[in-house]
Amino acid sequence: LLLSLLAIILAVVLTLKLHCDVKVNSCKSRCLSGKRTIDATCHCDPACVKEGNCCLDYKEICVEPSQRWTCSIYRCGEDRLPNSLCSCAADCSQKGDCCANYNNVCEGVSGYFPDHYYRCILYGLYPETHGIVDNKMYDVIHNASFSLKSDEKFNSFWYLGEPVWITAMKNNLKAGTFFWPGSDVDIQGQFPDFYQKYDMRIPFEKRVKAVFDWLNLPQHKRPDFYTLYMDEPDSSGHRYGPMSSQVIEALIKVDRIISLVMEGLKQRKLHNCVNLILLSDHGMEEASCKKAAYVSTYQKNIDDFIVIQGPAARIRPKQIPEDFFTFNYEGVVKNLSCRAPDQPMKPYLKEHLPKRLHFANSVRIERAHLYMKAQWQAALQPNQIKYCNGGFHGSDNAFRNMQAIFIGYGPGMKYNTTVAPFENIEVYNLICDLLGVQPAPNNGTHGSLNHLLRIPTYQPVYPAEISPASSCSAPTLSPTDQQGCVCSSITPDQVNNHTKTQQNLHKINLTIKRLHLTYGIPRVIQEKADYCVLHQTSYISGYSKDILMPLWVSYSLDAVKKSESFFCEKSKCVRVDVRVPASASQSCSSYKNNPTLTYGFLHPPKYDSLITSNMAPMFPIFKGIWDYFHNVLLVKYSQERNGLNVMTGPIFDKDYNGNYDIMAGKTLSTEAPTPTHFYVILTSCKNASVALQQCDGPLDVLSLILPHRADNLETCHKGNDYSWVEEWTQHHVARVRDIELLTGLSFYHDRLSVTETLQLKTFLPTF
Repeated sequence: LLLSLLAIILAVVLTLKLHCDVKVNSCKSRCLSGKRTIDATCHCDPACVKEGNCCLDYKEICVEPSQRWTCSIYRCGEDRLPNSLCSCAADCSQKGDCCANYNNVCEGVSGYFPDHYYRCILYGLYPETHGIVDNKMYDVIHNASFSLKSDEKFNSFWYLGEPVWITAMKNNLKAGTFFWPGSDVDIQGQFPDFYQKYDMRIPFEKRVKAVFDWLNLPQHKRPDFYTLYMDEPDSSGHRYGPMSSQVIEALIKVDRIISLVMEGLKQRKLHNCVNLILLSDHGMEEASCKKAAYVSTYQKNIDDFIVIQGPAARIRPKQIPEDFFTFNYEGVVKNLSCRAPDQPMKPYLKEHLPKRLHFANSVRIERAHLYMKAQWQAALQPNQIKYCNGGFHGSDNAFRNMQAIFIGYGPGMKYNTTVAPFENIEVYNLICDLLGVQPAPNNGTHGSLNHLLRIPTYQPVYPAEISPASSCSAPTLSPTDQQGCVCSSITPDQVNNHTKTQQNLHKINLTIKRLHLTYGIPRVIQEKADYCVLHQTSYISGYSKDILMPLWVSYSLDAVKKSESFFCEKSKCVRVDVRVPASASQSCSSYKNNPTLTYGFLHPPKYDSLITSNMAPMFPIFKGIWDYFHNVLLVKYSQERNGLNVMTGPIFDKDYNGNYDIMAGKTLSTEAPTPTHFYVILTSCKNASVALQQCDGPLDVLSLILPHRADNLETCHKGNDYSWVEEWTQHHVARVRDIELLTGLSFYHDRLSVTETLQLKTFLPTF
């Protein structure tokens, strides 16, 4: 059996302590009796305050009716008290004494899930893949709008992917869901075997009872997989703010419900044979209109678009579907960019958002976005902001206050073990392993959470290389065509001697290979890729004849002294690499008299690197950033980490789907295609007192996907001050796995176990 519990618990809250066993645990229908129930563990008479044994809902049910003119979910269906200011009883409409908000709270809409987060957990998919990109969204293909408060949410076309309950049922297991987004929708023609239509008014205790009723069924009828959802402390956090006393009370209530679950399992002698997962999907920020930015402040003309407000705001044209694809998103983003120093609102086209967000590859995602700083929200105008007090979520999940918790307990999982953070898309595969079923295709990396399991059932393997390297060798020592490249600072004899040295390196490269390919040569998972491996003294590269530049460049650095620099660039000096056929080499001539595009070097330019096989097209603005990163930040990181292995190269993702563009056979000239991004992977020993080459222990990784843009609309920088670059690169941090998908490469095949490798590849650093 697998029991999956969901309690939405704030990331800022520490470990919960279990409280008392609960039998009679509520003041519901007990305020008027004046008698104490024998089997009650809490009480509801005035004396309980002094004795400190009141039920947790005593204040809401027995005291607040005489103090408040409003209903709360605790009061719905209450017994009418003689001193109540107004009533929330079921017959208040007939009696004419309902509180003003009775219809909204007790008879109105039944509440809703923040749907897009939960689907990531039980589908193993990013929102752009599973289709629910927000609680409110528009699909231009169907010309339909989705809202969790409308019946449109029951239309199955919105729901892509396969939830775990469907996976379980396809494998002849039964599933019961007491609430989970999508569980009350016909997905792939199926509902869970047992499910409930969402209604937040159903008390948590009743939800637990229903789950145990399912557990009590005969073995051939009862579910093998269960979900249980609690909307606290999320509801209290939204209403009162994450640091409020009401959130603490909500946490205590959730804690009490978890105690109920554990006691129920113990009574049924299931506590040692059920795998239980307790998790949350997000954290929460304190809301304030003092930390809200409005598009109308920066732009006067706001008549032709709307802003879907919040901490991850989106811009949509008013005339839909007519203007959805033709609207001037670029113009709006440009108008809103770089308008004020330290602007909290950073506009993006979705293809320029940090790749780690995986929030672009869906027609339901508008093209223009407003990325907000931590604690900030955006709206079109001040009257359109939703949360001016209380709490909100939906910001960048790298922010500390957005992060969630995961607790696993049961015979399938390790005991008393703390692990590094991981993304919630990995949970789907973990649940499938605990159920013993094959996962459906998903965005997670199967096996990356094996270190949570006592006996992993799935044993991952390295992907096999699809395209082996071809040969690149120099037919002559000197090029027959200089291709517009000049290097007057060295003589032809020096060039010939250097070419001979490179040829010998290719033959006896074991020492250099161990140095620069510390964790193995990257495997090429692209089909029909044409490339060769080039050996230099300072680095090794995998040169692609398809894109006329390296797929990857790898080199290792000792801790560099502050006075040293990697750069020794002679800007006028570029040599033709005679090992690469002229038809598969870039031409220096293509960059001459081109004000919009220049070239940079993937390995920092020294004599060994000033060759055409190390060149990549770069926009002039980006080249300044690239040079600063290598000349300043790489020196700093090598000192801090006591040496580094550096892996770097280009990325091509023009359709912004998060996967590499197929480039084989597309380059028909000596003009190389322009990358959309460049990647950098820095690997070091986790124990910084140990040098890289002597490191046998755990590794640390920092991987970056740097957008290659011709403008400065994201950075807003001017001049030669690049002190902002480190913060910018951290904003574009990514997982190694993200880079693998964007390049068609696979890293770390040597010197590491597959399990260690997957943990390293799926780790996302935070700052």
